Amino acid sequence: MTVPQIPFKEGEALLDWHGLIDAIRSGHERPKAEIGDTFLYRDPDTLLSRAAFIDGLGIAVKSATVFPQNSHKGKPMINGAVSLFSDEDGTLQALINFHLVTKWKTAGDSLLAASLLARSDSKTILIVGAGTVGRSLREAYGAYFPDAKFKIWNRTRETAEAMALNDPYMEVAESLQDAVERADIITSATMSTEPLIKGAWLRSGQHVDLIGAYRSDMREVDDAAIARASIFVDSYDTTLDHIGEIKSPLEKGIISRADIIADYYDMGAFQRRENDEITLFKNGGGAHLDLMVSKFILNRWNGTP
Repeated sequence: MTVPQIPFKEGEALLDWHGLIDAIRSGHERPKAEIGDTFLYRDPDTLLSRAAFIDGLGIAVKSATVFPQNSHKGKPMINGAVSLFSDEDGTLQALINFHLVTKWKTAGDSLLAASLLARSDSKTILIVGAGTVGRSLREAYGAYFPDAKFKIWNRTRETAEAMALNDPYMEVAESLQDAVERADIITSATMSTEPLIKGAWLRSGQHVDLIGAYRSDMREVDDAAIARASIFVDSYDTTLDHIGEIKSPLEKGIISRADIIADYYDMGAFQRRENDEITLFKNGGGAHLDLMVSKFILNRWNGTP
């Protein structure tokens, strides 16, 4: 039997955001995932492998090579693939394009949280960061909130202008503070190590979606924002002790672990409780999500539910 190799363009043509968040939700109804990450280094290059095993769903190994010097050669800096294995016999089921899985996993993770935590009458969505992830967020949020208007803010204005070009539903934000204060949903995907979004700018009823920080020295919001918000994460295991956004306030006593209301393995508690509360979601993007998304992609490729 030939193992399918699913490329980006052909695979993406079969996907939709509503179906994806349903797949992620149902994936969390299964037994909790076993996950593990490994890093191998050869200065300045890195091999990162993320693995997940979910009983009843299967096994995924997502491998990424990071070769910084490729940018000087006109080649992509990051390459990789996802190997998906059968839950029944461990045989290889598919090789899926790394960037396809990453795009839909990252934005879909945040979209599921927004579908549960953001107010259904949200009309203004601010995207902070006009990179590849920011563009994916525009696509994902636009599918779920079709009547929303978008603002985009980026440190380099020209990049924000390029993203907003020819998009009648998007405008470039002149001021980050003003855009935050006016938004119903704030979704941030930057590489910042210093907080960009201040808690003093937030107002009742907003939803804040944080994606960019993935190391212990990275922050997108300040302690005041964390202290004011009702906090949710996709996974306790991949966020609390690893990512500065949550780890730092915990270590400083700004919040306690009891202040993290729920992760996706407790969907019953993963809900907005009051219209005027500020909800905050930290997207950690663990390997178990790569597995859930890869299985969704393979099912669509095969034309199965």
